[in-house]
Amino acid sequence: MTVLSVEGLKTHFFTRAGVVRAVDGVDFALERGEIMGLVGESGSGKSVTGFSILGLVDAPGRVVGGKIVFQGEDLARIPESRMRTLRGAKVAMIFQDPMMTLNPVLRIDTQMVEAVLAHRKMSRREAWTLARDGLARVGIPSPEQRLRAYPHQLSGGMRQRVAIAVAFLNDPDLLIADEPTTALDVTIQAQIVHVAQTLCRDRGAALIWITHDLAVVAGLADRVAVMYAGRIVEAGPTDDVIDGPRHPYTVGLLGSVPSANRRGGRLAQIPGMTPDMLAMPDGCAFRERCPRGDAMCGSAPDVTVAAGGHAVRCFHPHDGEARA
Repeated sequence: MTVLSVEGLKTHFFTRAGVVRAVDGVDFALERGEIMGLVGESGSGKSVTGFSILGLVDAPGRVVGGKIVFQGEDLARIPESRMRTLRGAKVAMIFQDPMMTLNPVLRIDTQMVEAVLAHRKMSRREAWTLARDGLARVGIPSPEQRLRAYPHQLSGGMRQRVAIAVAFLNDPDLLIADEPTTALDVTIQAQIVHVAQTLCRDRGAALIWITHDLAVVAGLADRVAVMYAGRIVEAGPTDDVIDGPRHPYTVGLLGSVPSANRRGGRLAQIPGMTPDMLAMPDGCAFRERCPRGDAMCGSAPDVTVAAGGHAVRCFHPHDGEARA
């Protein structure tokens, strides 16, 4: 069952200096219980894609094209009042900084109970019990005591677990996680990834995990989509993309990951800089940095799909057999 279908999504920011095409024609679909990793370097449009789905893009940005079909409704065209009923109930988000979710002057129980009562008809006692069980589900010890705490009394990892618990309180069908483990140590990262994976499996929620960490995606996601300059340049089953990358950008990303197999050697790097989003070149945005770029890349490549649903947007893709 398809939970979310994004077709030709375009989100632009209209600044005094010009138009920034932060998301410029993104397409993907997500099934129930599926986890998709959305990968790319800073400024590639990953977070803006997530914010666009939830209707959280602030001025001067706005969604200017495409469809965001969630359970039969186009989220790009529904009124804000309808979006508010869906946001936090059917569609939820885990932010990179949990303090974007948590109010620093309110206790955890107050915030979680209000999050439940905003979307469900039940007593405050029932909502409190649901909040306590939610904290226990994400592995927080002594949940009743933590409910009485303020956010500043919890560690960073604990606050992020609370944010995950809040996101899952109303059993959403779609969850978007915007780099939720970036500021955490490796041990806590692994715990939070496991929590998110378990909750999606147990509850059947679809999850978009936005990150620049390929190692996290390799152990978490069923599928991965690689973004560059506002577009998805490669997508497919995680094992296919990680083990046999086809787009030169994906090959460069994987080649720059530190490896014990190259101990003592210099790290590989992608030459050049990301293009100026105010003056995007015609054709393939990666061509100036691409070792395979030529005159053909001056026009925009179409998406080609190989066996198993491995899609790539490139005139000169790798054969996909070289192991990363």
